[in-house]
Amino acid sequence: MREINLIGQDTTCYGEDLGIKDGLALLLERLANLETSHEKWVRFLYCYPNKVTQRLLDTIAAHDSLVKYIDMPLQHASASVLKRMKRGANADIFLKLLDRMRQTIPGVAIRTSMIVGFPGETEEDFETLCQFVKAAKFDRLGVFSYSDEDTNGAYHLDGKVDARTIYNRKRKLMALQRKISRTRNRALIGREFPVLVEGPSADSELVWQARLSTQAPDIDGVCYISDPGEQALEAGQMRRMRITEAHDYDLTGELVDEPNAVPASLVQIQPVLLAR
Repeated sequence: MREINLIGQDTTCYGEDLGIKDGLALLLERLANLETSHEKWVRFLYCYPNKVTQRLLDTIAAHDSLVKYIDMPLQHASASVLKRMKRGANADIFLKLLDRMRQTIPGVAIRTSMIVGFPGETEEDFETLCQFVKAAKFDRLGVFSYSDEDTNGAYHLDGKVDARTIYNRKRKLMALQRKISRTRNRALIGREFPVLVEGPSADSELVWQARLSTQAPDIDGVCYISDPGEQALEAGQMRRMRITEAHDYDLTGELVDEPNAVPASLVQIQPVLLAR
């Protein structure tokens, strides 16, 4: 076993229906303490900001096998838009939480997602979102366009934003994040990290790819292995890579160690959300 991904709509609610306090922290602690013959990564997706406790952050920080990665979909930063989404909070509250995460878990990678064009989103609201993203400096950011489907709870809200404006706002926010991501990736050049070998790239069987622990499968960037040569690469190997090139979202590097023993499997557990 190399990687366990715990996935739920809100994993931070784990155990609430059973009356278990700090259920997710307790689950992660037990998984971290499982004895395995190989190094392992344990990751959870996704959490709500108002359910991120200090106990949870302390638990992630205390165990090497718990990936220093938090996926917390915030959806927006404007208080008025968040209120219409029935989510509450605002940019200042989020920034304080992000600072607490980074103070507690050095080197943590934080991913979030935002929705642009939600009914009632004004230019001022969108500018608030842009300024927040600049200040937050997320490692990963997904941007989604609001889709006005009749099955959406927001379908009957007024203040609909036209499609062209939504498109332009999405492009602007993604361009802003691209610069942030490129800067953060460039800071990794020359450093060495453990990587999990995934296999040949989808673009070419001659190019192999791997992931840092801070790159979740399928949703984040990857690491490309430069000039693997005659090395015996196998999916599931845990190797060590020196980063040599940085791109907007992906990285390129060279392996600096010898292959480990028999590669272990990757496991995803889905879903783990028990709360109703």
